[in-house]
Amino acid sequence: MMGRTADDGTMGIPGLGKILAVRRIAGEIDRWASKNIVTVHVPVDSPAANFPICKRMKRKQARVVHLVAPQMWAWGEWRIRKLRRLTDHVMCLLPFEESWFRDRGVDATFVGHPVINGSHDRDRDASPWTVPVSGSPRVLLLPGSRTLEVDRNSGLLLEVIQAIQRDFPKATAVVVAANPIVAKRFRAVVGELPPGVTMMTGVIDDAAKWCDFAIAVSGTVTLDLTRAGKPMIGVYRAGKLACLGANFMLKSPHRLLPNILARRHLVPEFVPWCGSSAPIIEVALRMAGDQRWRAEISDGLKRVVDSFAGHEPGIEAARVILQVARRSVIPPSNGT
Repeated sequence: MMGRTADDGTMGIPGLGKILAVRRIAGEIDRWASKNIVTVHVPVDSPAANFPICKRMKRKQARVVHLVAPQMWAWGEWRIRKLRRLTDHVMCLLPFEESWFRDRGVDATFVGHPVINGSHDRDRDASPWTVPVSGSPRVLLLPGSRTLEVDRNSGLLLEVIQAIQRDFPKATAVVVAANPIVAKRFRAVVGELPPGVTMMTGVIDDAAKWCDFAIAVSGTVTLDLTRAGKPMIGVYRAGKLACLGANFMLKSPHRLLPNILARRHLVPEFVPWCGSSAPIIEVALRMAGDQRWRAEISDGLKRVVDSFAGHEPGIEAARVILQVARRSVIPPSNGT
């Protein structure tokens, strides 16, 4: 049985409906597991949603194998005690995570990352890729995939590209929406697109190859850009309370995945950001005009990709699950 608990994540009062939906799904899974033997339960991401389900599965003697390690290295390390109780193995998507969890008493295996190691097929909702109008520099704008992200960051992205076009009149940009819903939301927020800016859907691989650099709302899409070796600026506009909370709770010196993986400030990041757009525009103008800097970033990103070399996430994850499943089978007694 499969249940989805993390689509279009949200926070605050709107999150109440999400909490109730997750509880309903947990109840459905529990009832299904009461009628069927569960050998291995594989929760994917979202510890807050999955831990209660893991607890129920452990009571039913199922093994639990986490796919996507909870980011306890970033915040909430105290949760490691709960993870030790509620998991038999953690499959890690980032290279450094395996040793981090093993050092804290949790069995873990790095299996690679589907974005870095996987083969990329064009999204079924993708627009036909046609090379946008020529110009330089070529800028890719990525507004995020969740409603709140799009609402808060779309105007910022448009403000930055308009500033670039004032200093670089030949600059051209493509906005790539993750799906048609995001595209519709983006247009609702910003209105008519200015000259030299095109919107497309789902063509992240083609757009990453096309661009000179990207301005991306923080998320997994920054790994698509890392895989392509493309310089980027990471942004995530948030409210003041969220910024204060992040600065208080997050232990990692970096917020953007490429910087976390590089273990240094390789690409500019404004995550989370509740200030004016001026510092972001300043960095974007420098990136637009500094080809040497862009080349240095590209070289650093290629070294990050090298740390994933040789892994096949799907196959390696399946092997881990099978190994844990075999341990859960009770061996026959003597004489049987």
